Amino acid sequence: MVDTMLFVWIAVAVIGLIIFLWFFPVTLWFQALISGVRINLLQLVFMRWRGVSPNTIVMAMVTGTKAGLTLYANELEAHYLAKGNVTKVVNALISANKANINLDFKMAAAIDLAGRDVFQAVQMSVNPKVINTPPVTAVAKDGIQLIAKARVTVRANIKQLVGGAGEETVLARVGEGIVSSIGSAESHKSVLENPDSISKVVLDKGLDAGTAFEILSIDIADIDIGKNIGAVLQMDQAEADKNIAQARAEERRAMAVALEQEMKAKAQEARARVIEAEAEVPLAMAEAFRSGNLGIMDYYRMKNMQADTEMRENIAKQ
Repeated sequence: MVDTMLFVWIAVAVIGLIIFLWFFPVTLWFQALISGVRINLLQLVFMRWRGVSPNTIVMAMVTGTKAGLTLYANELEAHYLAKGNVTKVVNALISANKANINLDFKMAAAIDLAGRDVFQAVQMSVNPKVINTPPVTAVAKDGIQLIAKARVTVRANIKQLVGGAGEETVLARVGEGIVSSIGSAESHKSVLENPDSISKVVLDKGLDAGTAFEILSIDIADIDIGKNIGAVLQMDQAEADKNIAQARAEERRAMAVALEQEMKAKAQEARARVIEAEAEVPLAMAEAFRSGNLGIMDYYRMKNMQADTEMRENIAKQ
C-alpha cells in the first residue's frame, strides 16, 4: 500500500514538473541567457499562453545575436502571430548582413508575408539565377520563320519583391522583345549572322521595370530556321485567287448555258410560228383561187420555184 502511494506521488510529481517546465521553459531561458540573449522568463510564459512557440523565437534570437544582429522578441513574436516564417526571415537577415545587402527586419517580414521566399531572394541577389525561355517563334521581313531560345540571367531586386512582377512577366517581356527584334530584321540571315543584336535590342528596352528582378544579361542559346511563312502566304493567296477565278468562270459558263437554252427556246418558238404560218398557205391559196387573184399558171410557177429552192438547199447540205 505504501509502495503504491509512493509511486502515485512520484508520477504526480513528474507530471507536475513536466507541466511546470512546459509553461515555464527554464531550460530555454537559461540557454538564451548563456547565449547573450536578454529575455524575461515571464515573457516566455506569456508567449506560451498566446500560442507562440518560445523555442522558435529564442532560437531565432540566438542565431541572429551570434551573427551580430540586433533582434527584438516582440517583433519576432508579432511576425510569428502573422503566420510568418521567423526562421527564414532571420536567416535572410544574416545572409544579407554578410553580403552587405541593405535589408532590415521590417522589409524582410513584409517580403515573407507577401508569399515570397525572402531567404531565397537574398541568395539570388548574391548568386544570380539563369532562366531558360521557352522557344520563341518570330518571322523576319523576308518571310522566314526563326525559332529562338534564350537564357536570361536575373538578380533579385530586394526593393521590388513586394508588389513586383515575377518570373512569368520577365519571360513574357523577353519573348516579346525577341519577336520584335527578329520581326524588324530585313533578312533572317542577318539575325543568324549576329544573334547578339537581339540581346542588345532586348536589353535596351528595360524589360525589368516593375518586376522583382534585375536582368543582368540575355544570351541567345539557339536559333533554328522554321517555315517559309512568306512563301506559304503567297501559295495560300494564289490558291484563293485560283478558287475565285474558277468560281467566276463557272458563273460565266452557267450564264452561257442559260443563254443558250433561252436561244433554243426562242428558236423553237420561231419554228413553231413558221409551221403555223406554213399551215395557213394552202388556205390562202384556195381563197386566192376562189377570188380569182391567183391563176393556174401562177400556181405552177410557184411550185417550180419551191422545187428549185429545195434542190438548192439539198445541194448546200451536201
